[in-house]
Amino acid sequence: MSNHAAASSGGLLAKERIVAHPGFNRWLVPPAALAIHLCIGMAYGFSVFWLPLSKALGIKEAIACGPDVGFIAQLFTTSCDWPISTLGWMYTLFFVFLGLAAAIWGGWLEHVGPRKVGVLAAFCWGGGMLISAVGVYLHQFWLMILGSGIIGGIGLGLGYISPVSTLIKWFPDRRGMATGMAIMGFGGGAMIGSPLAAELMKSFATPESVGVWQTFAVMGAIYIVAMLLGAFGYRIPAPGWKPEGWTPPAKQAGKAMITHGHVHVKKVWGIPQFWLVWLVLTMNVSAGIGVIGMASPMLQEVFGGSLIGVTARFGELDKTELTTIAGVAAGFAALLSLFNIVGRFFWASLSDKLGRKMTYTVFFVLGGILYFSIPASAGAGSKLLFVGAFCIILSMYGGAFATVPAYLADLFGTQMVGAIHGRLLTAWSTAGILGPVVVNYMRDYQLGLGIPREQVYNQTMYILVGMLVIGLLCNLMIRPVADKHFMTEAELAEEKRLAHDRAAAETVQATDKTFHQSPTVLVWLAWAAVSLPLAWGVYRTLLSAGKFFN
Repeated sequence: MSNHAAASSGGLLAKERIVAHPGFNRWLVPPAALAIHLCIGMAYGFSVFWLPLSKALGIKEAIACGPDVGFIAQLFTTSCDWPISTLGWMYTLFFVFLGLAAAIWGGWLEHVGPRKVGVLAAFCWGGGMLISAVGVYLHQFWLMILGSGIIGGIGLGLGYISPVSTLIKWFPDRRGMATGMAIMGFGGGAMIGSPLAAELMKSFATPESVGVWQTFAVMGAIYIVAMLLGAFGYRIPAPGWKPEGWTPPAKQAGKAMITHGHVHVKKVWGIPQFWLVWLVLTMNVSAGIGVIGMASPMLQEVFGGSLIGVTARFGELDKTELTTIAGVAAGFAALLSLFNIVGRFFWASLSDKLGRKMTYTVFFVLGGILYFSIPASAGAGSKLLFVGAFCIILSMYGGAFATVPAYLADLFGTQMVGAIHGRLLTAWSTAGILGPVVVNYMRDYQLGLGIPREQVYNQTMYILVGMLVIGLLCNLMIRPVADKHFMTEAELAEEKRLAHDRAAAETVQATDKTFHQSPTVLVWLAWAAVSLPLAWGVYRTLLSAGKFFN
């Protein structure tokens, strides 16, 4: 069988089919990654569905379940509405299954390539929403758990890691910036999806329906199409490719953290540096994710009526005033989401200059100072300092996600960085439970002691500072990986064979003797396709953030 026939037999999803031809413009790859991340990033915005879903049967008012209807019964009941606390389990499942899927199938990604994984992610994430639509229509919560929670969570994990190793290999000269561009999309997905969902639900709502199942169906279909376009836009560089005019840096004392070897994913569990980076990410994300969910109520409870020029504490406000400050707090949440997305690109790009270890040191030192300052700024009634601190904190929360793939590539090499990143994302699953538990438990505990609402978060901030100190110490302990952990030349050659690198190279030689320069207009169209929805999402978010400043 000829090389060309061999490649063809692998089908459209085969890794050999997506090796870039000579002259391919590498700037076509980030929009493909963004197309997928902007879709799966809607996981952050799923809370927009909770209130309508909690009234799916009652429409105007929720039909409360009786005390005899526990969580298991709520999975199957058709006689009462789901409480928001039950619906929130979908959010937890998203990030648990994201981490599990990334860890389990990360190695498979390196062997089959990003296109096949991206296609599977599209059908899991979009298809999961379609299953959830059926669940809402039939009022069967177990179908929503299965659809968006489990199948969708697997799609999240596969979609999240699909572009990482590809972008790092396309941009060896700007690893941080490259991963920052893609992972920025995950932070921006909710900025597009949340207002879109709100508009769709409003359009589909009738006296007999809150419009959620129709919205799930439409968005699921949109996400499948958009993610498939992204997956088919993926290309991988031919073995040995490097950017024109770029020379790999020689091993220098100042660049000791950047390795020239490659670690196999099967060995990372036994390498201290992996667990140190795991703890670094866990501590940083636990602190950030712990306050994301509580940012809106925190602002309302700390500043109370002063948010709308009324001299009254939160507990003294009437229903109209509470509604007004809720709108202000929604603007604050929108502002935080903007800093989350901008921070992903800013900090990851800056890490190319500062180095990954120094960037994380900034996260922990500056973050610790800001968390420590929050009780003082709250006590002084300074909304500017309070909000400013949280905006910078959220930028570093996003920056940590965007910088860590490049950190892993520096330490463990690029051959299996996607798989190693997948295993590291179990830190996100851990942080998704640890952070909210600490913040919510401490809040309830302090309220139980009779502490005023405006002071219940003080102790929590100091606990989060302690988490950041642990993260800082772990980061300072990270050293270059010992040579004994790297693959030998023979092991690396075998891994490349399994990853189809040789077959891919032969396919390029057999099918592409000529030089094909990617048209510039194609690059502009690809970027426009992802930039326009993102710009609309930013515009809608700025409108919401404007309520805070007004």
